[in-house]
Amino acid sequence: MGAEGRVSAVEARFAQAHAALRTIATTGTNGKTTTTTMLASIVEAAGEPWARLTTLGAVVNGAQIDARSPMEEFLGTVERSVAEGVRTLALEVTSKALLEGFARRWPPSIAVFTNLTRDHLDLHKSPEAYLASKAQLFMALGAGGCAVLNDDDPSSALLREVIAASVDVRGFSTREPATLSASSVSVFADGTQLTLRPSALADAMGGSLRLRVAGSVHARNALAAAVAADAAGYSAAAIVRGLERFTGVEGRFEIVHRAPLVVVDYAHTPDGLEGTLRTARELCTGALVCVFGCGGDRDPGKRPEMGALAHTLADRVVLTSDNPRSEAPEVIAAMVREGAAGPGAHWMIELDRARAISLAIAAAGPADVVVIAGKGHERTQESAGVSRPFSDRAAALAAIAAR
Repeated sequence: MGAEGRVSAVEARFAQAHAALRTIATTGTNGKTTTTTMLASIVEAAGEPWARLTTLGAVVNGAQIDARSPMEEFLGTVERSVAEGVRTLALEVTSKALLEGFARRWPPSIAVFTNLTRDHLDLHKSPEAYLASKAQLFMALGAGGCAVLNDDDPSSALLREVIAASVDVRGFSTREPATLSASSVSVFADGTQLTLRPSALADAMGGSLRLRVAGSVHARNALAAAVAADAAGYSAAAIVRGLERFTGVEGRFEIVHRAPLVVVDYAHTPDGLEGTLRTARELCTGALVCVFGCGGDRDPGKRPEMGALAHTLADRVVLTSDNPRSEAPEVIAAMVREGAAGPGAHWMIELDRARAISLAIAAAGPADVVVIAGKGHERTQESAGVSRPFSDRAAALAAIAAR
């Protein structure tokens, strides 16, 4: 078969699987993976076969889909989903995929927008171009589709302008009335409590929601997932069950130890780091310690911004390496440190990440919170063209064992 024939065959497989599935696609800077995984939990709680595809991998009814390429992973996931009777595919969509035209090839039934903050400017060059890539997902919605927007994010107003009039638009918020909004959010070490503002969906859900994951960001993710699932026709009872059963995503405010509370989080943007540190502060009765660095070969402008946030929000900072890639770790650290001006946190620089984690945990008291930010679920660290095995979680557990 020639190249054109192979392309046509792949497109035919795309079309056949797409026709058999309803897709809830989630995009945004932060919260995509968690919201997508929450949606899969709701589908499972409804008693249906389920499937999710995120940047952490693809799973159909609990079975991991292994593939050699993103294309093989996607086709393998959707075709297996159809074969196993899945009705709803929970899908995370990145700005890179959207830039490459994914939404035109696989238009969603329901599109969810979590937020937009500074990230991937090395790829998109400007915030406007970054938002334009996200907008592709919502422009691809057809008549009868639904857009679920974060009403607390200013970019949602811009997205509304490009969404077709035939598309149903629903909102979620932790500040104002919306399709589903929270009037209060309380964070505890063992979960998050939401009090819901009165609305048709909130009333059907019983007016409150208790999550097993900690963090106000998880409250927003849960609201987004609930609105999207409701738009897909899932019952309020299934929505509540799915969200209350959800135990979290690896590396997303993952608590790996208590007393001291040690948290591993993927926060690698200014907004992500700020949200993580503010959540950690709510749980902290002692000192808040932040271990983080910034990645090389990626948007250097965010480095001093993240340094300023750590300096302002933490009590102690251990500045280390993230994935330096082709850049010198010392240069990256110096740019981060430039943001730490005036009174603020006490800083230490230790570019060996495992040692930085060990130092932070060894010095922590039982009432302290240690946040290890930036790499989350990642299993490797890339430096000078070499990718070596490395896990923040494993490094933290080793440090805890050595205390």
